[in-house]
Amino acid sequence: MDVSEPVTVKSYSGHEYPERPESFTWQGKEYKVEEIEGAWREPGERRFRLRTAGGRRFELCYEEKEDRWLVTRLERKAR
Repeated sequence: MDVSEPVTVKSYSGHEYPERPESFTWQGKEYKVEEIEGAWREPGERRFRLRTAGGRRFELCYEEKEDRWLVTRLERKAR
């Protein structure tokens, strides 16, 4: 499902920010990142497809110019 909602992200920053998200808080709930399944750049953005410790998949976007994070896609956990 496509969304575009602000999110607070704790990320690892090595030689550049953000190198990879480690956890994020969305809709009042904290999610720990279990695995980064993909990472890529688009003009003015860094995007990450990830899986949380609870098995949910999200796509996060860091907008460089606005210096903000968004949840841009999510998949419900398979039952």
